[in-house]
Amino acid sequence: MRRLTSVFGGAAEPPKGGNPDSNTLISDTTTVICLDDYHSLDRTGRKEKGVTALDPRANDFDLMYEQVKELKEGKAVEKPIYNHVTGLLDPPELINPPKILVIEGLHPMFDQRVRDLLDFSIYLDISNEVKFAWKIQRDMAERGHSLESIKASIEARKPDFEAYIDPQKQYADAVIEVLPTQLIPGDNEGKILRVKLIMKEGVKYFSPVYLFDEGSTVSWIPCGRKLTCSYPGIKFFYGPDSYYGHEVSVLEMDGQFDRLDELIYTIVGLKIRDLYEQITATKASAPLQASKA
Repeated sequence: MRRLTSVFGGAAEPPKGGNPDSNTLISDTTTVICLDDYHSLDRTGRKEKGVTALDPRANDFDLMYEQVKELKEGKAVEKPIYNHVTGLLDPPELINPPKILVIEGLHPMFDQRVRDLLDFSIYLDISNEVKFAWKIQRDMAERGHSLESIKASIEARKPDFEAYIDPQKQYADAVIEVLPTQLIPGDNEGKILRVKLIMKEGVKYFSPVYLFDEGSTVSWIPCGRKLTCSYPGIKFFYGPDSYYGHEVSVLEMDGQFDRLDELIYTIVGLKIRDLYEQITATKASAPLQASKA
């Protein structure tokens, strides 16, 4: 979120003087709201009812819709705070309407009412292999969790993820898929990535990026002597495709390009900036709504 919002200028930081456990990020032009704040059940409540945070029954979609709508209409709201440290619901915080509102979390495109408010939506789709590798690196190295507990945590959330979270990607205007590299056979460390940017055709104000020739199919391995890249090299692909019944353009990058994952986010960020400028050219006072799952 910090990387995407930085293209509009200013660093996104927590609200000054507010709750230190706030999930909100605010910059000169953007406000990023974490949808975890709309949990209707705290950690204890979810445990008592036997539901995860991914389950719609643990979230207040009516309040989410009302407050996103009010912010888009230029009205301030008293937004709740879900405290990730204590697992409790803290007193609400005042959120003033920004020029650009970004909502991110588990369910930005789950409720059609909220979906209809969005000007542009992104789904970050991390493959199971990469997700597992990253979680092991973080939870074992940084939090001291055992491999068995990490596997159990992933398996416990998997049914709800497949039922409530994953289906939202069909509604996204752009999907960023993070996959294992195909340049190293059998690689399972998740350090070298293959990233696909899937862009829906026909989205108002949004023109998909392309490689060399729009609408063509191109596979390109650049010369290593002219492009700075590390082992195992880098490969690009671009071409048309179909995604959940929608015509899409796909830009794919595989390999090591001094942080390939940052490169794809930069492309998305710049396209969002372009989209924002086109919208504001026709809607001088309307805030931009974007989302990410």
